[in-house]
Amino acid sequence: MNLPNKLTVLRILLVPFIVATLLIDFPFHFLVAGLLFGAASLTDYFDGKIAREQNLITNFGKFADPIADKILVISALVCFLSLGLCDAVLIIVVLFREFVVTSVRLSAATQGTVVAANIWGKVKTVTQIIAIVMVFALQLILEIVTLFTDPTTSAVYVSLSYAFYIIGEIALWISTVFAIISGLKYVLDNKDAISEM
Repeated sequence: MNLPNKLTVLRILLVPFIVATLLIDFPFHFLVAGLLFGAASLTDYFDGKIAREQNLITNFGKFADPIADKILVISALVCFLSLGLCDAVLIIVVLFREFVVTSVRLSAATQGTVVAANIWGKVKTVTQIIAIVMVFALQLILEIVTLFTDPTTSAVYVSLSYAFYIIGEIALWISTVFAIISGLKYVLDNKDAISEM
């Protein structure tokens, strides 16, 4: 297994640690989860960069890289839902898009074609990562605020909490719009594979 593929596998292996640090409430758990998520996201950048520069592009990488991205992003979103930080409809839309795209990829694979991610898929992933990191940062700020105020009685905390929820939702929905656009583009670009389904 070459280095880019090892980085892809590492991204998947980091997911359980991100989930655990998000869902287990301990001091600055959003900071720890955010750092782990950031490290996992960097593997996405470096595996593609190394694969292109050193001509190490493989069928495994073409298939596993977008799957690793999906596992990373959807795991974070589901944790956000569990923590009350995002809307269920948003996750349903993202999951629907991912199931459709994965179905097309699998159909193409049965015909002997491995379809690599397109530029819109990369834009989608980058906007999702930015939105998720933004939610981490906003929740970290809230956690810092609780060091100085009582969250059960502080009007400042309640106001910030509501404002940060709205800001996070807007960022996540913007990334979801890119997910929809990239999904539609993917389907249109692979009509032949769909017609064989």
